[in-house]
Amino acid sequence: MFKKIAADALGLSDIGTIIKPADYDKTDADDYVMHEDDEKIYFLIKTKADEYCFTNLALIHVDGESAISSKRTLKRYPYSQHKISNVMLETAGKIDMDVEIKFNLGNQNYDIDVRKDQIEELKDLYKALLRISEITHENEIIMDMAGESLNKAVTVLHNSRTNEVNISNQYKELTEFGFTWLTSVREQYHEKDFGEVFEKYINN
Repeated sequence: MFKKIAADALGLSDIGTIIKPADYDKTDADDYVMHEDDEKIYFLIKTKADEYCFTNLALIHVDGESAISSKRTLKRYPYSQHKISNVMLETAGKIDMDVEIKFNLGNQNYDIDVRKDQIEELKDLYKALLRISEITHENEIIMDMAGESLNKAVTVLHNSRTNEVNISNQYKELTEFGFTWLTSVREQYHEKDFGEVFEKYINN
């Protein structure tokens, strides 16, 4: 018991282990994966207090208060709602026991320590998160451009020299077209499922 308390106090209990796919079903996070909606675990890091489960749709964080407490809080962050950014990988020095992966998920900051002998596996996660970050950033630019284009079209229509009846009809047509067009753009560029990215980079 004393060893567990000491490890927790020193922060050693926060060093995570990357779980193999064959053991995903032995974790708490697996119970909260939406298998019914084809959600799949691609990477899972477990410490004595927490679990960080990366699926094709979201990060599922089983948040523990400490290594000696059984209390857990479930947090779910869909990638489509919480943008990944500032992805960094910090390798170990000679005396370090761990390596770190850091990233922002929306307004949440994550700094996860992992055993340094699992650096190769962690590099795969780093690549996947970095690529997701790039894709969502690029898609956000395209969505903004689409919205600006429609706003410019509306402005041009308002400034055109046509009678009120024509403006009314044209505005209605433009609005209907704009809604359909933006919906199509959103479906194409507002990605929710990043399974292909994980399949490409995760090799565990």
